[in-house]
This record gives sequence, structure tokens and C-alpha cells, in this order.
Amino acid sequence: MKKVTYKDYPQILKETFNAFMDDRGLKLSASLAYYTIFSLAPMLIVLLSIGGIFYGQDALQGKVFAQLNDFIGNEAATQIQETLQKLQLSGKSNIAIVTGVITLLIGASGVFIEIQDSINQIWRVKAVPKKGWVKLIINRVLSLSMIASLGFILIVSLLINSVVLVFSATLTRFLPDFTLIFIDILNLGITFIVLMSLFAIIYKVLPDVEITWKQVKSGAFFTALLFMLGKYIIGLYIQYAAVGDIYGAAGTVVIVAVWVYYSAAILFFGAEFTWAYAKVREDNIKPSKHAVAMKFIEVETHKNKVDLD
Repeated sequence: MKKVTYKDYPQILKETFNAFMDDRGLKLSASLAYYTIFSLAPMLIVLLSIGGIFYGQDALQGKVFAQLNDFIGNEAATQIQETLQKLQLSGKSNIAIVTGVITLLIGASGVFIEIQDSINQIWRVKAVPKKGWVKLIINRVLSLSMIASLGFILIVSLLINSVVLVFSATLTRFLPDFTLIFIDILNLGITFIVLMSLFAIIYKVLPDVEITWKQVKSGAFFTALLFMLGKYIIGLYIQYAAVGDIYGAAGTVVIVAVWVYYSAAILFFGAEFTWAYAKVREDNIKPSKHAVAMKFIEVETHKNKVDLD
């Protein structure tokens, strides 16, 4: 293990870009966007149900849809809200509720399963075939724990924002001109810390490798920076490219898919950065006990003969 200096970052970024292209990062992003279309509504319902226990479902739902409105626009956010209302389980029979809960849990965890498979590909590992059923159970548990972690992070963010609002109200009495700038910077910092925490959890928990929090810290920091920058660029693209208007009734689905596609590209590029950073540091990252390392070898065959064995 060696210490990384600023001179190593050009090499790390080069390794990151080359690995992202070799692993077909944009194709992985497209696959995640497809899964998210079917998992987004169930995941939000589970997230709101968990977070609502501690913070209040109405307050949490308002915060979530305010964020969605910033990301994908008012029309798409409203459509998602209407979809959630149709998936509500209240007023249904016991059998329908049990079936609905199971369906919601499977659907909600699907997107994290897809993220895990993609990051495993980046880390060159795969689940042990003989323990596939054990790994399947572990994957679902991990995915649901990711949703719970997301709910916890969101609640903490809401509590901090509440404290900031109370503090700003007091500060306005003494420094009215300075308060607005101070609150904007503080909210920006809170958002960055929340995003960095989320990416750190994803890079630490989901891949089938033995990796420490210290080893994912740089990748989470880099990805949070990219995401905050990319959020505005993606928003401008969706707004001025008029993606929703072009596709008519299917515009909401396309907007969500486009936003997730580019966000996923940032997520996987950050995962590649984490991998490249560990490689340059000469860290010894091992597969977990339920996984094995993969090695890709290119074999050149004769032009008129293809080995199908």
C-alpha cells in the first residue's frame, strides 16, 4: 500500500475512464434505468413507510416530492405521486395486503440488486455458484437494508434542516444580509454530506468484496462532487431538450429513465474511480466469502474457426 499524492490523480482518472469504457458503463447505466422504472414506485412506498414511523409520513412525503420536483420537473413528479396513490395498500383485504407487501419488497430491492451486479462487474467478482441461493437471500436483505439506510439518512437530513431553519430565524435578527448566503452554503454542505454518505454505503455494502470505509471514502467524495454538478446539467438537458413533450403520454417514463440513466453513469463512474484509486494505492481488495474473483482473458482465434466449447 502506498500513499496517493496529487501527482497520482491523472493516472487514477485515466484508469477510471479506461475501465468505465471497458466495462461498458453506459450500457450498465441503461440497464439500471430500465430496472428503476419498475422499482421506483415500490421503493418510494417502502421508504416513506419506514421513514414515516419516525418523522411523519406527510412531512417526509412532502420532502421527497420536493426533491423529485427539483430533479425531474413538476409534471413527472406529480405523475409519480399519482402512481404511489394507486399502489397504496389501505382498505384492501388481508390477503391483498400480504401479497402487496411482498410485491413491494421484491420490487423495491430490484434496483439495488442491479446496482450490486454492476459494481461486482467493476470489481471483477461474482457470487459463488454453489452458494447461489444463500447469496440471493443475502442480496435481498442487503437491498432492503439500503432502503432503510436511505430512510435514515433522509430523516437525519430533515432534522438538520429543521435545526438550520430555527438557527437562521435567530440569525436573521442580527445579520439579515448575511443570513441568506450563509444558509445556502450550509444547505449545500448538508446535501454534499448526505450524498457522500449514501455513495459510501453503496460502495461499502453492495459489492461482494472486503473493503473498508476508509477505502471507499475518496470514491464517495468524488462521486458526490460529480453528482452535484451533474444534477444541474441533467436538469438543464431535460428542461431544454423537451424530452417529455416529444414522447407525449410516455414523457414521464422517459424523463425518469433519462435522469436515472445519467445519474447511474455518475454512480458507476464513481465506482470505477474507487476501483482505480485502490489499484493505484496497491490495496489488497479480496472477494467476500460468498464470491470469487473473475479474470477476463482475450483469446484470438483463427478467422475461419470459432471454438464453441
